[in-house]
Amino acid sequence: MLDELAVGDPAERLPLSELMTDLRQSAFGMLLFVAVLPSFIPVPGAAGMISGPLVILVGLQLLLGLRRPWLPRFIGRHGPQRQTMQRYGQRLSRMLGWLERLVRPRLEFLLDHRLASAFTGLQLILLGLLLALPIPFTNYIFGGLLLLYVFALLERDGALMLVAWLAGLIAIGVFGFATGNLLQMLVAQFQTWF
Repeated sequence: MLDELAVGDPAERLPLSELMTDLRQSAFGMLLFVAVLPSFIPVPGAAGMISGPLVILVGLQLLLGLRRPWLPRFIGRHGPQRQTMQRYGQRLSRMLGWLERLVRPRLEFLLDHRLASAFTGLQLILLGLLLALPIPFTNYIFGGLLLLYVFALLERDGALMLVAWLAGLIAIGVFGFATGNLLQMLVAQFQTWF
């Protein structure tokens, strides 16, 4: 899929709304992939401030049980340039080749069941909040972890989703509740809502 997206004028933008239309069930995986890409930009703070809210947006939609991703129009018109997809394709090609041999459609009920989807969404919301926090040296960690969710959703791999859930719970426990940042952020958010 990355190879197909990389073909064409390198300066051309790939609107997210167009990327989502052909993907059907894998659309959440593609949207999450695009949301995770900025977390690999080697700029402390800024990468998480871009990726975090986008990951939260995907998580909220899964938590609410949407069957297809919804994008605000101003976000749907934007997207990565082909040259960005080319760069990431080159950097990740070795890892992606290895993953393609391991990841395959299996245990799909773990992706389709309403409770499983809600659990995935809740974890993505919490991980997106952590990614948005200025915790030093964690962008790559959270980005790598979120790629597990991406590949599980794209390839419809429920077994990989189980691994992502376990790794996500560990990351939330270690980085979130252990530091207290996530709990403080959640309390502050609930206070503004109510």
